[in-house]
Amino acid sequence: MSPTGTQIPGTRRAFWLKHLHQWHWISSALCLLGILLFAITGFTLNHAGQIEAKPRVQNRKMTVPPALLKDLRQFADAHADAKAPLPAPLAAWANAQFPLDVRGVDAEWTPEDAYLPLPRPGGDAWLRIGVDGKAEFEKTDRGWISWLNDLHKGRNAGSAWSWFIDLFALACLVFSVTGFFIMKLHAANRPSTWPVIGFGILIPVLLALLFTH
Repeated sequence: MSPTGTQIPGTRRAFWLKHLHQWHWISSALCLLGILLFAITGFTLNHAGQIEAKPRVQNRKMTVPPALLKDLRQFADAHADAKAPLPAPLAAWANAQFPLDVRGVDAEWTPEDAYLPLPRPGGDAWLRIGVDGKAEFEKTDRGWISWLNDLHKGRNAGSAWSWFIDLFALACLVFSVTGFFIMKLHAANRPSTWPVIGFGILIPVLLALLFTH
């Protein structure tokens, strides 16, 4: 500060550089793994047609114990054409017999059966339980690349992953904005700063306008 209380320009510049660098490295550290994940999956998604996936399908059939059939039929009649989780005893039986967790999952009920769609990243699954006591489960696994691609898109990944994507996007925004202002403060000593930034903005805009359909 000067004797009159006015902040010296060099001191102000040093103040902003210090805080911008701090926010820049913190946001970059938070974004590191996410940027790697989204960069890699951006490539795999862009070349999805060339990267073949060989789905593995697992199918299992079981018979509902007689002790659960009465409650199953009553529940099916009461919730026909509606959505509701399986009754607790039936859900416990399903969890024990199949590689799944149906807690809190709504089933689509008809008078004939209960159908549970169980989509997940990198694959799919479903469970059908008929009032005749026949239960069938199918699980499809499309591999780890498909799993990563679905995480990139947030497909069937749950609310926790959705929150992560939102926070990651915010951290990337901080990382980008602080990087821009750091470059701005250094631009006087780096003549190529603004041309490079200009090309970085202009190239994707021209590609989007001229070569996308």
